[in-house]
Amino acid sequence: MKIDEFKKLHSIIGNCREINDLVETIMHIAPSETSVLIYGETGTGKEVFANAIHGASRRSKQRLISVNCGAIPEGLLESELFGHKRGSFTGASDNRKGYFELADGGTLFLDEIGEMPITTQVKFLRAIELKEFMPVGAETVTKVDVRYIAATNKSLQEEVINKRFRQDLFFRLKAVTLFLPPLRDRREDIGELADFFLEQAALKNNYAKFQLTPEAHGILLDHDWPGNVRELKSVIETAATLSRTSIIGAADLNPIIHPNGYSSASKYSLVPTRKTPEELDREMMLRALFEIKKDILDLKDLVENNHPVKESIRVQEIKRIDELEKEAIINALERTNGNKRSVARLLGLSERTLYRKIKEYDIPL
Repeated sequence: MKIDEFKKLHSIIGNCREINDLVETIMHIAPSETSVLIYGETGTGKEVFANAIHGASRRSKQRLISVNCGAIPEGLLESELFGHKRGSFTGASDNRKGYFELADGGTLFLDEIGEMPITTQVKFLRAIELKEFMPVGAETVTKVDVRYIAATNKSLQEEVINKRFRQDLFFRLKAVTLFLPPLRDRREDIGELADFFLEQAALKNNYAKFQLTPEAHGILLDHDWPGNVRELKSVIETAATLSRTSIIGAADLNPIIHPNGYSSASKYSLVPTRKTPEELDREMMLRALFEIKKDILDLKDLVENNHPVKESIRVQEIKRIDELEKEAIINALERTNGNKRSVARLLGLSERTLYRKIKEYDIPL
């Protein structure tokens, strides 16, 4: 099969050299049983490539089970992966199969593998090496035949150095390592990706076929896309939904990409860092909260410009950072009718961090 045919079959968009090299590698390794580790920033499409590996493997007729290790609370992760027996812990009212058993005969894709707790990594490594595991509360092992694909946006080598990831598990997973380039490093693919997402939006909503003006293409090419392909897809879908015509121009994109008149990439630029995901989540959230607070105060200044007690009003507006965080979470929960996944997306948090903050601030659900 040719590279272009493979990409079309597995919905891989792009013709840059890096993508074509990745596809060629995948075509070579997919039929094997080798475990694969995929590196890439958030939103680069790691799951798309995992699906392509499974789809081109000898296990393609069996199930591909995808697990986001960062979205499952730490206390539940072991049960979710390995299953549990009835009565093994509070709330375990029935026997339950875990993702390992559900993937038997097929492929298990573990996204955000770097978020897996060190204690769970021990049991995970055993399952890989011996092809067996013991469900929570069980007294006998369960045999499985699974191929493993893992993905991360972290440097697992640094995690190993910092004792947050087991070295033996790292070496076991990295038999074949793939590196997905960020969208800013494959700008020649932005136009093709945008056209693909526009076509998807038209089919999904039964719209007429969309077209981007040259000015709109220029805006897409100039943006740094800190959220990568996922951000581009979101921008295109929003523009298609809000557009009153089938022509999408600069005026349709600017309010979405640059809502405050400047690039969101400069506001939340991603630079190399040694901070943990929780620290990055908190930093980004605080920046957003400060920007919101600043906008509110600027509006009040306009309204209260001649108000004699303006300064006392402003003093009363000052709140602690944790209060602002709690308000932001409560407002997002109300807006999404309690959908925690949507809340995490709105606030730029991982779901695990969101659950921790809900518990920390004692927010009723």
